[in-house]
Amino acid sequence: MTALFRTLAHLPLGALQAFGWLLGWLAFLLSTAYRRQFLDNAAQAGVSVSQWLGAVGEAGRLVAELPRLWLGRAVPVTWQGAEHVQAALDQGRGIVFLTPHLGCFEITAQAYALRFGPFQPITVLFRPARQAWLRPLVEQARKRPGLATAPTTLAGVKQLIKALKAGQCVGLLPDQVPPQGLGVWAPFFGRDAYTMTLSARLAQQTGAVVLLAWGERLPWGRGYVVHVAPLGMPLDADMAVAASQINQAMQALILCAPRQYLWGYARYKAPKGMAP
Repeated sequence: MTALFRTLAHLPLGALQAFGWLLGWLAFLLSTAYRRQFLDNAAQAGVSVSQWLGAVGEAGRLVAELPRLWLGRAVPVTWQGAEHVQAALDQGRGIVFLTPHLGCFEITAQAYALRFGPFQPITVLFRPARQAWLRPLVEQARKRPGLATAPTTLAGVKQLIKALKAGQCVGLLPDQVPPQGLGVWAPFFGRDAYTMTLSARLAQQTGAVVLLAWGERLPWGRGYVVHVAPLGMPLDADMAVAASQINQAMQALILCAPRQYLWGYARYKAPKGMAP
């Protein structure tokens, strides 16, 4: 499989994404459970068929483009809102980047490392791959100049805090369901979802700036646009309120580009051993 990944990494981005579009539709049509979860989540958000239909193929593109992003040549990336990043760096403050399962969330950290990494690196929280063969490949691909990774453990959290206190940046997916005891129930598109409190705690404990970021996937393999915007509100000291504020911000981003959201993600699942 590693050899296959390395081979695919040399293909044009457009070819990989075209193949990914087909994979996305095959998964949608062949898996009843995945299709039901996809449709239920889209219905919960109140988006129309015309809004979510494109997300079927985009989910496959998300997977198919990984070999190129991890092991291949650089891809075209432009920015909208880079001035918000520069302003925070000029103040000497750390940055907490919040990125939902929207667009290509792999590209955001890579693009930051390439443009701003020489001045202040970014550390990204990630869960190690479940497949043993994939773990060394992922670790190798994500460790690059200006970009470090932190595991979803206590040691990883300490690593994030240390980075922020040094004026560096961290990146998280705040709509990722955390383990039991590391989140609160907060509304997400009108339904309670178990939501991490880590992002709010990091910002409050270190005084870091909170920025929203997501990577828009352009059609026909033309690359990506990294969008950055301020959170737009101070986070409440109450973790339940802060989690709701972050969920509201994620909802607003998603509704700006529903055709690129990962509607098949199990956002409303309860952690193991915990009742919804």
